[in-house]
Amino acid sequence: MPVKKSVTPKKSTAKSTKSALELKTNHIYQGDCIEIMKSLPKGSVDMIFADPPYNLQLKGDLHRPDNSKVDAVDDAWDQFSSYKEYDQFTREWLTAARDLLTDDGGMWVIGSYHNIFRVGAILQDLGFWILNDIVWRKSNPMPNFRGRRFTNAHETLIWVAKSEKSKYRFNYEAMKTMNDDIQMRSDWTIPICNGGERIKTDDGEKGHATQKPEALLYRVLTATTQPGDIVLDPFFGSGTTGAVAKKLGRKFIGIDREDSYIKLAKKRIAAAEPLSEEALHGMTAKREEPRVPFGWLIERGLIQPGATLTDSKNKIEAKVASDGSVVTNDGTNQYKGSIHKVGAAIQSAPSCNGWTYWHYTDGKNSFPIDRLRQRVRDEMNVNTVIQ
Repeated sequence: MPVKKSVTPKKSTAKSTKSALELKTNHIYQGDCIEIMKSLPKGSVDMIFADPPYNLQLKGDLHRPDNSKVDAVDDAWDQFSSYKEYDQFTREWLTAARDLLTDDGGMWVIGSYHNIFRVGAILQDLGFWILNDIVWRKSNPMPNFRGRRFTNAHETLIWVAKSEKSKYRFNYEAMKTMNDDIQMRSDWTIPICNGGERIKTDDGEKGHATQKPEALLYRVLTATTQPGDIVLDPFFGSGTTGAVAKKLGRKFIGIDREDSYIKLAKKRIAAAEPLSEEALHGMTAKREEPRVPFGWLIERGLIQPGATLTDSKNKIEAKVASDGSVVTNDGTNQYKGSIHKVGAAIQSAPSCNGWTYWHYTDGKNSFPIDRLRQRVRDEMNVNTVIQ
């Protein structure tokens, strides 16, 4: 998965590219992530998923109770001489990443307790707008062999928009559907990457020490991108982001320094099978669906002038006028206006979603008038496809 990229722990010595690089999608750029991001066209990426070095500060080897050595993250790319050096590196790559995002773009950064708090502070300093922090709870974490601390069973993902004003994407309905019609929470239980999913080298060794499970990226991309979006991973590693992006119909851009990681990623992505167009068709966010005024339901004969609408408890009634307004009273005052204004007035509320408040009767059953609006939208979508 977004494997930790081999990035230079020390200050980059790579020469800046004077002319901007051509933006290539479904492509892996080799080199220093900061220099390459600075060279790509600004505002050209919809979303970024970053799994940067954790700066674990490991002291010596770690052994299991049977004295076998734990294959820990001790690669050179995860080693920094000081917090100051790590913070400078973090500030540089986050600044370059922010420039790459569209105005309404978003970014995910994953980390452990060693680095995520430092990353979070710098994100805010640079003007990113934090939307959520997600706790990835590992259902099968590595035990704490020394018995000196709690088992470290989670990592944290920070989801941000480019700015407070960004109209970021969140596929709420898709997340709710994936979660059996319950709002998706900010604590995700997903196993760590192991078994057949673990990418191996030709000699059977781990391809990358920090490979993430594809399920994690699947949820991230499904939640905050749409088919055709460009997703960049500046720490590409074994290519999890690219493999999942290909399956979900997204375009990816990867950056990594190491020949060995790029080789593994290319092989893995080549083997990934894209989902069909039909399979990719999911829930559309209601705010993105075609606007359908209440009057259109009357024009189409779905609701007749003079029909009676009620609230969900069948205690309040309103008559539908030919111009799409509704009329009701509370025994003292009469209210006339749109389905939203009358619904708010009758409840003495500041606002009301008339589409869900008012109900119509079909036989013995009562349904929100939003059901009829969706019927019109479905007709509109069918006509668009035919044309």
